[in-house]
This record gives sequence, C-alpha cells and structure tokens, in this order.
Amino acid sequence: MAELELTAQDGHRLGAYRAEPSGTPRGGIVVVQEIFGVNAHIRSICDRLAGAGYAAIAPAIFDRFERNFETGYAPADIERAKVLMPRFEMDACLLDVAAARDAVASAGKVGVLGFCLGGSVAFAAATRLDGFAAASCFYGGLIRNFAGEHARCPVQLHYGADDASIPPENYNDVKAKQPDAEFYFYEGAGHGFNCDQRQSYEPAAAAVAWRRTLDFFARHVG
Repeated sequence: MAELELTAQDGHRLGAYRAEPSGTPRGGIVVVQEIFGVNAHIRSICDRLAGAGYAAIAPAIFDRFERNFETGYAPADIERAKVLMPRFEMDACLLDVAAARDAVASAGKVGVLGFCLGGSVAFAAATRLDGFAAASCFYGGLIRNFAGEHARCPVQLHYGADDASIPPENYNDVKAKQPDAEFYFYEGAGHGFNCDQRQSYEPAAAAVAWRRTLDFFARHVG
C-alpha cells in the first residue's frame, strides 16, 4: 500500500493511493472517489480489491482545486465537500483517471469502479476513454446527463431504491438508454449504501453488490 504521485496528460500532478495484491495481479482497477476525497473508505476499497488479486489505484481527482482534500461523512464534512463541487470538471477529471489507468496497465486489463460522483466518472470513463475492460458504477446521479453515450466496455450499474438524491426517473432513464448494461436495484438501500462509514450503510445490499462487482471484474478484467 503506498501513496504516490501521477502526472496527467496536461501536466497536472495529482496524488493517488495504490494497493498491490500479494501475488501476480489478475489485472488493474481504477477506483474513483466520492466527493469526500481519497479517504479511509476509498483506501479500504483499494485494499479489498488487492485482497481479491487486483492492483488497485485511487487518483485524488480533487487535487486539481484542493490538494490532499479528504473528509469523513459527518454533516459538516458533507457540506464542506459540496462547496468544492462547482469547481469539478469532468473532462479534466478524466485526464486524471487516464493517468491512473496507465499507472496500473502493466497489471493486465484494467477496470474502473466508482462511487457517487465517482460512479458517474466511471461511466464517463467507459464512454469517453479507451483502455478500460469494464466499468462498475455505484449510485452515479450524474450518469443520466450523458446516459445516451455509447459505452466502449461492459458496464455495471448499482442503485439504491431509497436513494433520495437519485429518483426513479433518473435511473429508469439510464436503464432505458443503456439496455446492454448490467443494472442492479437494491430495495431498502439509500445513497452510499456500500460505505460502512456512512449512516446509510446497508450491509446486506453492500455484500451482494460487492460480490456482483468482483464477479463482473473476474469475467471482464481477469
């Protein structure tokens, strides 16, 4: 497990967290953060992927406007993170995702996994970047904005039925426009249901979603 620095195509330098498997990697996975930075939860996702045999890397996509930003999930933390969102630009973010992809390309095929904002970024990576073998997207509310774009790799989508920030018309529109994607809907689960550090954590749904994600990557990445 290591902190490192990446350089994007436009010369921007950003931090990243990388976790390595104990043996030969099955492939690489880029993990895209929520709005809360590459925090303990995102690092734990990388560690879990490494435990499953993948070289996992999480680029600090908020380094473009606030270096080393990281926070938790208390109400004050959430408000602090939301303040940064107007400065977020998808095109610039994808340069950082591409740099992370290149950093783990030596591990084999590369997948991308994202949560919340990162779920939307993972979908954008699937439609706008080459070099990804699969994209798993958790509760990405912005996906609807570009759901009609053609995916260049297999896509998996996870949504909570009780997600107050992503209403049914949002994910149903995505489902209609992405008929080839694996679409999973979790009853009793809200936004952030996969994160064991959030009040919205739903362990049963998280366990099923994680198994589906690992199976997805096993089929398409290695």
